[in-house]
Amino acid sequence: MKMNDRDVYDYALEKEKECVEKNYISDKLFHEYGVNRGLRDESGQGVLTGLTRISELNGFKSVHGKRVPIEGELWYRGYRISTLVDSLGKDELGFEKVAYLLLFGKMPTPEQLDEFFQKLGESRRLPTNFVRDVIMKAPTHDIMNMMTRSILTLASYDENIGDDSIANNIRQAIELIAVFPMLAIYSYHADNHYNNMQSMYIHRPDPSLSTAENFLRMLRPDSSYTQLEAKVLDTCLLLHMDHGGGNNSTFTTRVVTSTGSDTYSAIAAAMSSLKGPKHGGANIRVMNMMDDIRSHVSNYEDEEEVRTYLGKILDRQAFDGKGLIYGMGHAVYSLSDPRELILKNCAESLAKAKGRDKDMALYKMVEKQASTLIAEKRHIVKGVSPNVDFYSGFVYEMLDIPIELYTPLFAIARIVGWSAHRLEEIIGMGKIIRPAYRSIMEHNEK
Repeated sequence: MKMNDRDVYDYALEKEKECVEKNYISDKLFHEYGVNRGLRDESGQGVLTGLTRISELNGFKSVHGKRVPIEGELWYRGYRISTLVDSLGKDELGFEKVAYLLLFGKMPTPEQLDEFFQKLGESRRLPTNFVRDVIMKAPTHDIMNMMTRSILTLASYDENIGDDSIANNIRQAIELIAVFPMLAIYSYHADNHYNNMQSMYIHRPDPSLSTAENFLRMLRPDSSYTQLEAKVLDTCLLLHMDHGGGNNSTFTTRVVTSTGSDTYSAIAAAMSSLKGPKHGGANIRVMNMMDDIRSHVSNYEDEEEVRTYLGKILDRQAFDGKGLIYGMGHAVYSLSDPRELILKNCAESLAKAKGRDKDMALYKMVEKQASTLIAEKRHIVKGVSPNVDFYSGFVYEMLDIPIELYTPLFAIARIVGWSAHRLEEIIGMGKIIRPAYRSIMEHNEK
């Protein structure tokens, strides 16, 4: 922090208490006026704010007027996520096929998929000198910020940015989906070189390869990867593509789109939402927690030892003192997260191939003990299940993906969903999204 910045910071410290006092609103007032914090009711269910044909997620069903927990469901355009994953061949990669499905609403024919794959491959390019002039300038450890800056800068290279037709928005979506892996990995390499004093290398994407294959190819010094690694990463991307219109970054995309703003601004806003620790990055907290557990539990197979330490975490006596076992529970799903069930299988296959069976056993032990322990201590009748973040960080670690790229990897997948929801919002857009806020301001004059 520079000297002048320090002067401003000291001033800000003086004003902090006053700012908090004048902006605090108690829970009592929210209850009194019937306002749902975070657009969620007391049961945690989101307030209905829109309609979508793109995806659906369910954790409960109504039986005789009562909400009954069910095994979690995630649907993309009328297909269960498990059906989409199971429909792929042993070595078949499905990111591009499912991206087509989400964007255009139907499963592509082989000819349509080949054409879409080709268009993505042709679009995996950045403007001349963009890497040097934009990505390599002022690199930081915050790869999400670097990507957001690049996204907004790309707008200045788009000669048709003022064209708000559906076709032009589709074109922009395809091109951004194609370059997102490049923006993420090149930003990481720039930071690693300039700030960590490591070697710098830039591998060009291969237009004949899939998104998952290109990600691994560009990330690694020797560009090598196994078919299993590509398959697992492809599955991870597929699982993170979309999650309904109400998740924070997708809703942000819709809000900004409803103003009539351009594609780059809407996606940059979504990136700013996703980088927030309450949205993206949950798997990083799981990884940190598991490291802490490893340092305090000597026998991973000792159920009582693991359970005792997890109890200390829940009682705010261990780890970060927040009383949370990260990766457990979900705002929508109750009995299970369908993405986690698929990802757990991927983790087991990869752990076996990488010689990480001991670590996999610890994850499964924590999952088993945490589910019952949280239910007991928090008096949750429906039980608690792991969510997709519980195993995703472990999978990324086994793929040798640096932790700085965990949230950007989320964005590489989710931009497909953002783009689909943006198109749906444009096509059906009638009004700018503008919810109401009730003023409880005290008037200082009549």
